[in-house]
Order: sequence, then structure tokens, then C-alpha cells
Amino acid sequence: MSLQPYMKAQFITGGTDSPHTLDIFLDYVCPYSAKMAFKIENILKPLLGPGGQHAGKVKLVFRLHPQPWHATSTYVHEAALAALRVSPENFWTFSLALFKHQEQFFDIPTQDLSARQIREKLAELAATVLPADTIPAFKDLLAFKGPGLNSGNGVTDDLKYNIKFARQNSIHVSPTVLWDGLVAAEVSSGWEEKDWIDFFVKRL
Repeated sequence: MSLQPYMKAQFITGGTDSPHTLDIFLDYVCPYSAKMAFKIENILKPLLGPGGQHAGKVKLVFRLHPQPWHATSTYVHEAALAALRVSPENFWTFSLALFKHQEQFFDIPTQDLSARQIREKLAELAATVLPADTIPAFKDLLAFKGPGLNSGNGVTDDLKYNIKFARQNSIHVSPTVLWDGLVAAEVSSGWEEKDWIDFFVKRL
């Protein structure tokens, strides 16, 4: 499964020329997605990355999947895409920070905040991960500018790309995992290393 060239930071590990593809659709404000994200970091990257048991065999792609029943999901995903634009080498690190601090952006903690206030909180979190000289550009990408009254911001098209990709593949909830383009319904956010090793042994 391909990505727009400038979105290559969404390839988390495994190398873009690996013969198999593991697409993992996650929502930054979904608790089960957070569990899966930390499994990616602690289990899948060591297994699939350089020196790992399955190095060179599988590329892992993180697909952003905002879900509208989480009120702030669009804002948080826009922030991630802004980070991808201004500091792609820190995209995954910022993603992990978003998952680690996701409760700050849950419905109840944000119910009395404006869109500007939520974006400012996201910029504050970004400043703990991204280089300081990228933060003005980060904020600028999230600002509404026009030309019309409903034209979005600097990452709206990036958000649309991720959403359209998920819709055309009938992805409904997060986390959802595709193996070589087909849904692997058995995969769970609760899987540990042995479960993933068994999964790969059956497919490689």
C-alpha cells in the first residue's frame, strides 16, 4: 500500500521495499489505539526493524484514522500532520506523545475549550518534542486562512487523504489492521510479543 511521497514518515519501520505490508489504523484519542501504538513501539519495531527477527520482510504503515464520535479527534490528527510537515523525523515521537497524553484531549477535559485553546494545548505538547524553530510553522499550518470562510488550514488536504484512504478500504473503527491489504480481524490491541510472533510465523 502506497503513501504520498511527503508522508513517508508514516512508514514507521520495515523499509519501504519490504515485500509485505502491515497497515495499522489508529485514532489519537482512542484508548485502544494508544495500547496498539505502544505495542508498535515496544514489540513491532524491534521485530520488524534493523536487526529484528523479521527485518526486511514487513513494512509497517501508521494510518491516521480520526473518528467523529471523539470530539477533538480532527484537531489532534491535524496537529500530527502539521508535525509530519515541519519535522517528519519526529512524527512518530510526537505521535507517541499524543497517545501518552491523549486524556488531555478527551471529551470531558476539553468540553469548555475553544478550538483555538485546544490547538494551543497541542502546540504546547509539540514544543516538548519538536525542534523549537519548527513551532511557528507548526502553528501556522493549523491556522485558518481562507481564501473562503470554510477553506480549512494547511493540513486539511493531508487529513482528507488519510480519511479517504480509510473510507475506500471500509475501515470503521480503530485499531484496524490490514495485512497485505486485507483486514486481519484477529489482531488485538492486547496482543503481546508471542501473539505477534505467531502471527508473523503463519504469514512469512
